[in-house]
Amino acid sequence: MNAPPGTITRETDITAAAEDTLSTLLAEIRARRNEFGPAQKVPDAIIDGFKRVGVYRAMVAKRFGGEERTPADFCRLIERISEADGSAGWVASFGDGACYLSALPDDTLGELYANGPDVVYAGALFPLQPAKRSIGGFVVNGVWPFASGSPGAEMIGVGITVEGDPVDGLPRIAVIPAEKVTIRPNWDVIGLQGTGSHDLVVKDVVVPEEWTLIRGGPSTLDAPIYRYPSVVFAAQAHAIVGVGIARSALDEVIAMAGSRTSITGAPVMAERGYVQLEMARAEAMLRSARSFFYEATDQLWNEALNGVINPNTAMLMRLAATNAARQSAEVCKIACGLAGAGSVYTTSNLARAMCDSFVVAQHAVFSEGTLQSAGRLLLGYPAQPGVL
Repeated sequence: MNAPPGTITRETDITAAAEDTLSTLLAEIRARRNEFGPAQKVPDAIIDGFKRVGVYRAMVAKRFGGEERTPADFCRLIERISEADGSAGWVASFGDGACYLSALPDDTLGELYANGPDVVYAGALFPLQPAKRSIGGFVVNGVWPFASGSPGAEMIGVGITVEGDPVDGLPRIAVIPAEKVTIRPNWDVIGLQGTGSHDLVVKDVVVPEEWTLIRGGPSTLDAPIYRYPSVVFAAQAHAIVGVGIARSALDEVIAMAGSRTSITGAPVMAERGYVQLEMARAEAMLRSARSFFYEATDQLWNEALNGVINPNTAMLMRLAATNAARQSAEVCKIACGLAGAGSVYTTSNLARAMCDSFVVAQHAVFSEGTLQSAGRLLLGYPAQPGVL
């Protein structure tokens, strides 16, 4: 039966409450974002906030208490967090790791989520380190760089190789409790300084085989989100961070343009012809890249719903993600150029946006190799191994 006009349904209440919770978190991120870089981490209080808004349970199976949200839903959440701060958005993006983890055996997943679905996972895959088989599983040793979000993680994955492993060349990931991993702080970079992407050091840790998975291999779980290519989804989750950063940069220029005057006596920014032209160009760039991104997401998701993934569609999504990351960095560069000398200060949000977006676009998943693989498929050739 339909509710009477003006009645607030429970679904509306939940939606409003979730929006209030997210808005509160975003305000806290904006208020504290200057702390993240010097600390080289996102504070635990913000990680707890990510749990409250559903970052870590978004992609977890419903039978483990998760939400099984769509890729587009998850990306829009990460996009909004990234508008508040790039490092926060980047760390939150690893909530997509639940899709990787779905390749663990069913009993292991039950153990992983025994205390609830909000498990914080981080990891570093390459370079793959050799592990030795033992009676208890695999003996893991090695050092892995670029472990974003590791300071706040509860479980950590590292990439290993095992002699004679019949995995068709795909990487194996060993999932280890964070207390068994040493974080070696060395994240001295120009952007995304708060992500804590330090080195991981593992020494003589025995990881049972049931706590390992094959990256890009089939999921243990049968649901559309676990048919969606996890490697492609990881690239998406990273790329949308750049889009959120670029949106915040353009909004900042718009906010200052109506009142900011020049010390040389020039008109306010909004009245200058070149500012008007460049703002229009940047807005079109960002909106076009974003539209392509979500259009490709919806197309790939529809295939996951129908049970069959076309490699061309998956590759188109990789292309859309790479384009979004690169265009977002260009948009931030334009925004900083328009702001002039005001954007050169280390305390400038525009300077941070430009550096953060640059680091996003430098990630290996957005390399020239991705563009080349997309071009190969568009021209009728098979994709290069490991891209999908």
